[in-house]
Amino acid sequence: MNYGEIKTYDTANGEGVRVTLFVSGCTRHCPECHNKEAWDFDFGKKFTFKEKELIKDCLRKDYISGLSILGGEPFEHKNVQCLGRFVEEIREEFKDTKNIWVYSGYKLDELVGTRIKKEKFVNYGYSGTESLLHNCDVLVDGEFIIKQKDISLKFRGSSNQRLINLKKTFDLWKKDNNAKKNHEVILWENLAESHSCLL
Repeated sequence: MNYGEIKTYDTANGEGVRVTLFVSGCTRHCPECHNKEAWDFDFGKKFTFKEKELIKDCLRKDYISGLSILGGEPFEHKNVQCLGRFVEEIREEFKDTKNIWVYSGYKLDELVGTRIKKEKFVNYGYSGTESLLHNCDVLVDGEFIIKQKDISLKFRGSSNQRLINLKKTFDLWKKDNNAKKNHEVILWENLAESHSCLL
């Protein structure tokens, strides 16, 4: 996997001060994308042990709230297996003391179900998508749509995009099969407040 940039002090892509990883490669090619150079999977540099340690060192600082992962597209098949393993490492070291946000042009319902089963089939039972979703706290989902651009929105570019509280959403799906079937989600609002909506 390649990456385009690592920001060690970022306040634009999630709550608080964050370290942000911009991965390379995206096949979605949203019109008016602000990061077109990152469509190329070969853009930037290889993501190695050195970069992992840089991110972990940043996360060890008290003032860093967490990690944000953007692209490119984190859920591209060339990226997601590496990212799935990496967020597992982050969770193992930091537990819930740091939060993880991931941005995707895919909607949540496109990422669950059949896609995870296919990944497990070809990767000996492992799904990077499943790991990334279940180890992240917030998913910002949906393509950037220029006609719905709204600069007043928090942490996203267009009004169709949602900030989903993944942990609460998956807890809801475990308890309520109809909510899972209808892809009902719990939206992130802030640390103290969330509400649900239908897809």
